[in-house]
Amino acid sequence: MAQTDEFGEELADFVRRVAELKTARSVPADDLPTVLDAAIFELDHVADRLWPRFQHLTSGGPSGVAAVDRQEQQLLKALFQRVPVPVALVDRETVVRRLNFAATAFTGVRAGYATGRPLTGFLAHADRAAFRSQAAAVARGEGDRGLTVHLQQQPSVPVRTTLTALRPSGEPRTAVLVVLQPVEDSPVPSRRSAPGPAVPSLAETTRHATLMDLVDAMTTALLSTRAGDGTAVLERAAGVLHGRFADWVVADTGAARLSRTTVLGPSERAGEVAAVAVQDPAACPLGVEAARGGSTALQVRPEDPDAFGRDASGAPVLVRANVTSLLCVPLTTGPGPVRGVLTLFRSGARPAFSMAEAQTMDMMSRHIALALGAP
Repeated sequence: MAQTDEFGEELADFVRRVAELKTARSVPADDLPTVLDAAIFELDHVADRLWPRFQHLTSGGPSGVAAVDRQEQQLLKALFQRVPVPVALVDRETVVRRLNFAATAFTGVRAGYATGRPLTGFLAHADRAAFRSQAAAVARGEGDRGLTVHLQQQPSVPVRTTLTALRPSGEPRTAVLVVLQPVEDSPVPSRRSAPGPAVPSLAETTRHATLMDLVDAMTTALLSTRAGDGTAVLERAAGVLHGRFADWVVADTGAARLSRTTVLGPSERAGEVAAVAVQDPAACPLGVEAARGGSTALQVRPEDPDAFGRDASGAPVLVRANVTSLLCVPLTTGPGPVRGVLTLFRSGARPAFSMAEAQTMDMMSRHIALALGAP
């Protein structure tokens, strides 16, 4: 028990030092290397001193000692969750094994959703390859690393990541401990409290009313369009969705051979909108699959940058448009033929498409398909 108490005191001292390092985020940029060196020193202390001692405390012994060790292991897990800085434990492929409360609040991603998914999936496309390479190097035992990345949900805020190797007890492979801190003195969102009784909140009611307003606007637009004019139908539908529901709206007609009809995007990115407008829809795997299979695709933080093809310059459309979530919806009334495909992008810090929004879009797509097939 004396060793256990000593270990607990040393761990508590480490937590206090981490809290002090957290307050140092506001130091001038020239002094940040010193703070980073101190953070790496503390991580080394965990890997070289605290972790071996923890393994020693949890190895073998009488049943009474084993019970105490299990309690200490639970305490260590609880402390990991309560560390005041965002921390993630990943494997050499950056797949998330654990995410503490601070990291959940900082990234805006629930721990249950993140576990089992690559941490690179929550980063901007341009940063993924470098982060994956550095994590693999740390896992190979090539020393601690640090690099600056950007989260897809907050692309304007640079995030400093510090990576150090860690060997979990009883496991054959080395894991990587990742500490995330904003380079600028940006506020970290507070962790949400536990959900209360199942009573509709004001936010949920507002979201529902917003979707109903969207459905009403779409119905009005379709009913006021001349029957049989497919191009006008898609243009009016895209106009309703653009801005209020999606940052980008791409409309293709046909099924066996898609034809690009309408592209609406941010006004300040006219060149990129024009590049997508002249893109061959047959080179967009998502659109082709939707036209063939007739099923809606909802993707948050798309893993494949080529899922919507490339523009004339060879750049992936999803990367160039900074797409954080997308909906690809076939225009069909059911078992009949697909009359076209609508693809919607959201980019930057805008919230990702939700399941409720996908269901609403699926309903509106049937209305659009009926308008396209009207005599």
